[in-house]
Amino acid sequence: MARPAKAAVFLDRDGVLNKAIIRSGKPYPPRDLGEFAIIADARESLDALKSEGFLLVVVTNQPDVARGRVSRAKVDAINAKLAGDLPLDTIEVCEHDDNEHCDCRKPKPGMMLRAQQKLGIDLPRSFMVGDRWRDIEAGRRAGCRTVLIGDGYGETFSSAPTFKVASLARAASWIIEQSRLGREIT
Repeated sequence: MARPAKAAVFLDRDGVLNKAIIRSGKPYPPRDLGEFAIIADARESLDALKSEGFLLVVVTNQPDVARGRVSRAKVDAINAKLAGDLPLDTIEVCEHDDNEHCDCRKPKPGMMLRAQQKLGIDLPRSFMVGDRWRDIEAGRRAGCRTVLIGDGYGETFSSAPTFKVASLARAASWIIEQSRLGREIT
């Protein structure tokens, strides 16, 4: 008998779980562990989501690998630190740039679809949490509800998020509220 699909919370990495490096008003990923810092409320927010039964999946664009600005080894070291400190189920990485036309670089939902296949995720019951338009659009294309943290750095959004919050803690609270409401309805 097949196991029922589980709901997941897909999370962008930089700007959601760890601090983005802001230069001239634009967010950038940390280049190495020296620049890497997990946000203050990440552990308790993810613990709360995990206790509600959500799978936790990081989906992160890392085009600086393709651009030659950072090595895959440094990205992997940051991801290993993240996975060691937070209760994550998996981390999906796209190291391509836009001109490579891959299926995994957000706003395309390829990383989410890969995780769905690996972990048996029910996308309509799942959520995508991000801080940029690419995150929100990838979540929409995958059929998830979307949560924007912050103001999107002034970027133009092709689709509005389902919900907008100021912090990961507030995103987690809203997702838990939505999940409980859904369970009460069925």
